[in-house]
Amino acid sequence: MESSTPIAARVRNFLIVISAIVLTVAMVLGLRTQTTGVSLNEMSAAATPLEVALANGKPTLMEFYANWCTSCQAMAPELKSLKDSYGDRVNFVMLNVDNDKWLPEILHYRVDGIPHFVYMDQTGNAIAQAIGEQPRSIVEENLIALSTGTELPHAQSIGQTSAFSSSVSPTPSDPRGHGAQVVEKS
Repeated sequence: MESSTPIAARVRNFLIVISAIVLTVAMVLGLRTQTTGVSLNEMSAAATPLEVALANGKPTLMEFYANWCTSCQAMAPELKSLKDSYGDRVNFVMLNVDNDKWLPEILHYRVDGIPHFVYMDQTGNAIAQAIGEQPRSIVEENLIALSTGTELPHAQSIGQTSAFSSSVSPTPSDPRGHGAQVVEKS
């Protein structure tokens, strides 16, 4: 019996290795199928530039986002689909909160959670905002109203957000400060 023990141990070890390989392959394939296939970078590159949107006479949906934002990633396929459907009537603008270039807009619209959506009329005036992950139906109903010039049915909706903090500390005139005074240490 002693001679069969090393063979049984080898077979057992071989089966463990095979099982580990099969599980690893299954996990990798499973993770691949869960990706959205929609890149926020590609969507941003295809988005209408803010300057164009403010001057072309069309209403605008402006999204503040970040590549690391899970809610932004989750909404990307739906927003791409909505852009495909309504992009001829509504500007789709994407502003990455990690780009300091957009700091004036981040402060102006008081972005403290992302995704943060700003609905703008054809003259560039903000008429509504939505913060956080939004169901497609909510965004689509707002886009229809925006494109027809009617009142948005979901003007102030709040969903799941990813936390965002600016690399710039608040100043007394900064809306993020909520009236707080900044004291500099000497």
